[in-house]
Amino acid sequence: MKYILEGLDCINCAEKIEKELNRVDGLSEINVNFAAKSVYLDPQYENAARRAIEQTDPGVTLVPAEPGDKAVGRDGNKGNRKHLIRILSAAVFFALGLMFRGELHDTPYALGEYAVFLAAYFLVGASVIRTAVRNMGRGRVFDENFLMTIATAGAFAIHQLPEAVGVMLFYAVGEYFQERAVNRSRRSISALMDVRPDYANLVTDGKSRKVAPETVKIGQIIEIRPGEKIPLDGEVIEGTSFVDTSALTGESVPRKIDPGKDVLSGMVNDSGLFKARVTKEFSESSVARILELVENAAARKAPTEQFITRFANWYTPAVVFGALAVAFIPPLLISGALFSEWIYRALILLVISCPCALVISIPLGYFGGIGSASRSGILIKGANFLEALTKVHTVVFDKTGTLTKGVFRVNEMVVRNGFSEQELLYWAAMAEAHSSHPIARSITEAYGKKPPSAEITNYQEIKGCGVRAVIGGRTILAGNDRLLHREEIAHNDCNVDGTVVFVVVDGIYAGYIVIADEIKEESAAAVRSLKEKGVKRTVMLTGDDENAAAKIAGILGIDSYYAKLMPEDKVGKVEEMEALMGKDEKLVFVGDGINDAPVLARAHIGAAIGALGSDAAIEAADVVLMDGNPGKLSRAIGIANYTRKIVLQNIALALGIKAVFVVLGIMGMATIWEAVFADVGVALLAILNATRTLKYSNLN
Repeated sequence: MKYILEGLDCINCAEKIEKELNRVDGLSEINVNFAAKSVYLDPQYENAARRAIEQTDPGVTLVPAEPGDKAVGRDGNKGNRKHLIRILSAAVFFALGLMFRGELHDTPYALGEYAVFLAAYFLVGASVIRTAVRNMGRGRVFDENFLMTIATAGAFAIHQLPEAVGVMLFYAVGEYFQERAVNRSRRSISALMDVRPDYANLVTDGKSRKVAPETVKIGQIIEIRPGEKIPLDGEVIEGTSFVDTSALTGESVPRKIDPGKDVLSGMVNDSGLFKARVTKEFSESSVARILELVENAAARKAPTEQFITRFANWYTPAVVFGALAVAFIPPLLISGALFSEWIYRALILLVISCPCALVISIPLGYFGGIGSASRSGILIKGANFLEALTKVHTVVFDKTGTLTKGVFRVNEMVVRNGFSEQELLYWAAMAEAHSSHPIARSITEAYGKKPPSAEITNYQEIKGCGVRAVIGGRTILAGNDRLLHREEIAHNDCNVDGTVVFVVVDGIYAGYIVIADEIKEESAAAVRSLKEKGVKRTVMLTGDDENAAAKIAGILGIDSYYAKLMPEDKVGKVEEMEALMGKDEKLVFVGDGINDAPVLARAHIGAAIGALGSDAAIEAADVVLMDGNPGKLSRAIGIANYTRKIVLQNIALALGIKAVFVVLGIMGMATIWEAVFADVGVALLAILNATRTLKYSNLN
């Protein structure tokens, strides 16, 4: 069950809560989604989880999510207003302290100076101090609250009152703007996937009424009016219209629907009124699955995110101990050095040591990249897969349904041994009557009649070869060249171009039927685009013969191909290719998601194409290209590279500026005011830079 973490505004807090939840008996592999402020828990552990969260951060409350609850904005505005009031009040006291410091300092009224500055200090710093003390009591010493508390206490100790208050005040200002930036990013990401319908028009007794989509059951009838979002997956039973699928596929071309056609939740009805019979409950509908996948993608961290988390765990303690060394070692070793001067320099190190710029901006960057991909009709199921897409070396395509339309039609019939074309087509259609393969359907459609199943006996599918059936006492074989060699049927038509079905009647070769599978218009451009993105090798796998495979590979510009493959052979080929690749090189397998689940699961990255509404594809694949365009893979790689660039920029920005100010601080060439910028300012810049990942779809 999904729960919202109200009051969660700190990614460090999210990580601490996650660790504490995983210590609860009965809970394991719990992931706190900071970007969505959510966590999934078994309801029976709700109370135990709530206690663990309260002990970790009393400001965070565990609340069961309502259907469709995005969490963003539920408690942020109220908290931001209170935060702003405290900051403004503290700023007034701070200004008064600065204005009258000369009149109060070193006079009998010096206590007034302390009173004014302490009032400002506690307005913005009380919560920081409370959190630091509480965390120290639980053994968690090295966090930003501890650093700010020690740094400002040290400033008070050496009588640097304005600096002490300034550090806490500007830290609070930075936290305020960070919260606003994070919440704005959350809202932007939510807006990208704002496809959830608010209601359904349920038809009962000839009348329609608005109800929550969650209350509609399978088999019930809903009515969709012009301009409305389709609330649930269903089959059109009445009416004709055009629907906009852009929210799901990223493509704005309208799709015509009429009785018998399927519609999916999240599509928008452009024109006519129609009715549909519901085929899935809302929790299993396309839009619900997509929203869940996008939100949960943040739980799968990229290697860079994991590194930054580990880095922060030792970076902060290292800076603290370094500051202690700066404070006490030079005065003991350098003649004339003052403790107050070196303590001040040490305080500068403490102020700039908080790694917030990294631990907040990097997850936001990846989540923004995932959201941007979603708007383009690409589901990436984790930041780990988004980062893996930056290392793609080889792309392997399944042919049918991926590079070709998968719509087979009889293109040519060649007869042998005295059989007529009508006889050839009749026997082939009878033999293929029980097969669900697209090639079989093309033959039965060309025949034009429904074969009488009563006449078909002893039907047998021969895996990877074809079918055998006894029809009216006559034994019929229909399949590929491999089948004829397997059955030792004499023939001289081994090297026929295209997809071919050979037909044998009572052991006599009757001829063959050529089936055409049309290449998708965008396939050649997709292959070219992948090479422009830096992909080194493209490969095609197919069950077709060598001639047909060579022809299609040549047309599309594919580097190499493997033909005459049985389904299980594809897994072996992918494993062979992966074994020859380097450690940092990734292989992507692109399939239609119907018969390719084993290969999608085995490849470094499995990409299911044209998988809108396909449960099998969504489950097996790491990346789902929700329309039939193979060119979307190139776009996914582009988004991944752009996101990676932003992440690396933030790492360089944060560590570079902090390193400069560490050196300046130790040398006595920087003050606490500059240190505040190095901490708060850099964090804000990194967060704002991370939000650029949301804009990729607009820029490219």
